[in-house]
Amino acid sequence: MSVGSATILYQQLTKGNKQMARNGKSINVKIATSKVIKALETRLADLKKTQASQKTNEEKYQKAHEKWLKDVAKLALNSISKAEDLSASARYNGEIYVNFNLPKGAIDLPKEPEKDFETYHDWQYREMFEEIENAIRILKMTDEEVVNTSTYNAIARYL
Repeated sequence: MSVGSATILYQQLTKGNKQMARNGKSINVKIATSKVIKALETRLADLKKTQASQKTNEEKYQKAHEKWLKDVAKLALNSISKAEDLSASARYNGEIYVNFNLPKGAIDLPKEPEKDFETYHDWQYREMFEEIENAIRILKMTDEEVVNTSTYNAIARYL
């Protein structure tokens, strides 16, 4: 590329918008350390509440899902005359296995229950607690009034 064509390319890129020439520059965000500490403490408290209520929430969801499955089964049994691919068999332990398909639109399904909570394993909770508590400890030890962008990026997923 010649100098003349490079100049023309530069002019085309910056034509009407002088900021385009600086699109490689990063944004510098400064947030008060006290605000970040407060937000992390709030998130830690919320996570502890979530962990404490997770078992109860899971049990409620499982009961609601089982009820939904039974409701669907009742609706399906009421429409068994429309069944396709009907099969039945007795298992070795005496259980009877029945399987059939209903054509699309044969029944109106009730709304399936949805999880309105996040589920984490115990090790995930421990890892999050440890990371948040370490960040709070370090931020409380600093004399800086603001948190730099790299520190904020490291803890942003918890805020």
